[in-house]
This record gives sequence, C-alpha cells and structure tokens, in this order.
Amino acid sequence: MVSPHLLALGLDPTLILRAQGLTPDPWQRELLLAPDPRVLLNCSRGAGKSRTCSVLALHAALFQPGSLVLLLARALRQASELLHYVKQAYQALQPPVPTVRRSLTCLEWSNGSRILALPGREATIRSYQGVRLLLIDEAARVPDELYYSVRPMLNVSRGRLICLSTPFGARGFFWKEWHDAAAPWKRVCIPWHQCPRIDPAALAEERRAMGAAWVAQEYECSFVTMEGLVYPQFADTLVECVQAPPGRAVGGIDFGWRNPFAAVWGVLDGNDVLWITGERHARAVPLHVHAAALRDLGPITWYADPAGRTEMEELRAAGLKVLRGTNALRAGITAVNARIHTGRLKVVRARCPALCAEALLYRYPTGAERTASEENPLDANNHALAALRYLISRLDEHFLARLRQGRPEAQPRDRAPPLLVDNDALWNRLS
Repeated sequence: MVSPHLLALGLDPTLILRAQGLTPDPWQRELLLAPDPRVLLNCSRGAGKSRTCSVLALHAALFQPGSLVLLLARALRQASELLHYVKQAYQALQPPVPTVRRSLTCLEWSNGSRILALPGREATIRSYQGVRLLLIDEAARVPDELYYSVRPMLNVSRGRLICLSTPFGARGFFWKEWHDAAAPWKRVCIPWHQCPRIDPAALAEERRAMGAAWVAQEYECSFVTMEGLVYPQFADTLVECVQAPPGRAVGGIDFGWRNPFAAVWGVLDGNDVLWITGERHARAVPLHVHAAALRDLGPITWYADPAGRTEMEELRAAGLKVLRGTNALRAGITAVNARIHTGRLKVVRARCPALCAEALLYRYPTGAERTASEENPLDANNHALAALRYLISRLDEHFLARLRQGRPEAQPRDRAPPLLVDNDALWNRLS
C-alpha cells in the first residue's frame, strides 16, 4: 500500500522544496507542476533555477523507475554542483527509495533510476540513450555543437529537455531558441523583481558598480549586445532591400575547413557604396564544391585570405578571378569601420545571416582576458567578417596607404589620428 507521504510527494514536487525549508515562489510551483516536454528557463541570478530543476531531476528518478536523468553543463564542476542540490533534496526527504550507488557524479537507486552529472564534452557523452530528462545548466554558455549532439538522445525515449540559464549576449542556441517563435518551447522568464530574496538596494549597488548592461544581462533576463564589439555600429549597415544598384561585382573569401569557409559578395556602386548581397558559410565542405557554387554567381572579382595560396590557386583553376586580400588586421578593421561610419557599407540582412550574427559577437578581450601584449580582437566569430575585411581592405587600399603615412586625405602631412571608432576627427576627414 502506498503511504500518504509517498503519494503526496508523487503528486506535488513542490513538497521536495518544502522539505528543505524552502517556500516555492509562484513561478517555481508552476514549473514544477507543468508537464511541458521542452522548457527554456531564462532567469535572473539568484532566482533559484538550479534548485528548482534539481527537484525535477529527483522527482523523475524517484517516481519514474528506470529513469536516466542527465545533468549537463559546460564544465563537470558545474554539473556536479547541480547534482549536489539533488543530493541535498534527497537527504531532506524520508527517502522513499534507497540508493545503491553514490559518487561525485552519480546517484543510482534500487528502482533502476540514475542521475549522472556530465562534463560539456561532445565526444564523451554521445553514447547515452533512453534519456528521461535532460537538464542543460547555464545553457547560454554551452557550445552549440554540444547541444546539437545531445538532442537526439531524446528522440526514441520522448524524454524531456529543460535548458536553464541567465543570458549571455545575442549568441548561441539558447538565444536563438528563445527568439524563434516557431520553436515549440515553453518559455519562462524570471527577472530579479519576481524573486523576493533579491534586495532592490543591493541591485542598485550592482548597477552602480558593474553598469546597466551587466545588470540587464545578469538580473533582467536581457540578451544585451556585448560590450567591446569590434563593429559596434554594424546594425546601421543593415537594409531590407533585395535589389542592389548596378556596380562592380566584388567579393571576399576566408578559407576554412573545421572553422567555416566564408564568402561574402555584392557590388560597389558608382557612389563608392559597397552593397553586400549574399554569403556562403559552411564547415567541412571540399573547396571544389565551394568553387562551383561561387562560379554559378557569375563574374566576380574575389579578394581572399592571402595565407591561402594553395586554395587561391585551386579557385583560379576552377575559373574564378581571385586576388590576394590584405591581411593587416587592425588597418582592415579601421577600413571596415570607416565604411560603416560614413554610410558606404550596406548589408542585405536577410541574405547574410552569418555575417550579421558574427557582428554581434566579434569583440575585443575584456581586462581580465587581455595580456600586456594582446590588443587584437578575440579570434572567434570572425569568418564572414574576415571575408568582408579582406574585400574592403583591397577596395580601400589607397585610404589605408594614406593612413599608414599619417595622411587620411591628400593634404600636408600631420600626425596620424588614433585608429579608434569614436575618433570623430578621423571620420570627418573620411566623409
């Protein structure tokens, strides 16, 4: 005969929180009682998302015999911390099912259920099947490749997937799924003011010390654009038109295999405005396939990564006109920002999704990330943007030559202005 205590726990998971001396917030109670198979949990720091999801993990293990529950995070330490919450919840109960194995990364019960804490390494977790519940902690920081590799674990078992996180900028699968209205997710957003344990005075001090953007991300569930972007005004280039004006057909290419091959193309019109009207962005595709696709676009003058000498020769052999791009990183960034600032770069948004996505992510290192000799942007999210830089560096090579000489225009020499985005003197000379 089932005891009243066990029956109550099975029907109401919130009792597991209460057993730990915690009173569920309204959103916690709603989530714990909801049956939705796909949940995105976008929460303020300190809202209790990990504690709540640990209850869901324990409830599945205790009341669905033979369940496999996986706790996944970017690092094993983080996944183990979520499992620690599960252990605390289990200890607070009158244990209805005895454990047969306990370790830092595993809990196993006599009913055949297991909860495993796993590190965020795609190569080591692909073998799990029949997963009843998959929890991805701090999902905004988990690599997309890992997310795509674990989703198939749920297909046969029809298991449940819950992604919990605070935002981490406009990037990654968590951001994408949150904003894709067609995706079948239950979305739960819990900003700080829905958490009675967060003191408004303390949050005001956080805002003073860390800045409004940091508070918006960590406490207000906002996918704010990251600080330190290399092209902070890139959004000003975006247009919705589908027909660019007539002009010279040009393009840029960044070679890659494991990193994506990226190409962008468009026209340079009679007013010296560069219109980017298309892109190609793909990993692990043979170069001859790219060559055929680019050849189908018609006659275009391509400017490619000068480090890819062999690749350029192969493209030329395929009938493409390919010239060496300019690989001076900082000067190239200056040239791209000059076009952005002066309105001489237009990007057709719908045709260049990878280029637009990279522009939201490509950034300079923070103070904590920077070394004494490291002032260049982080070498990530820079493939379509690199192709654009090779193109613009060659189109504007005369400007760059004058800039290196300290003469942004053909005037008597004077001291070169700093190459900074917010240096109005430089941009006024270029206008």
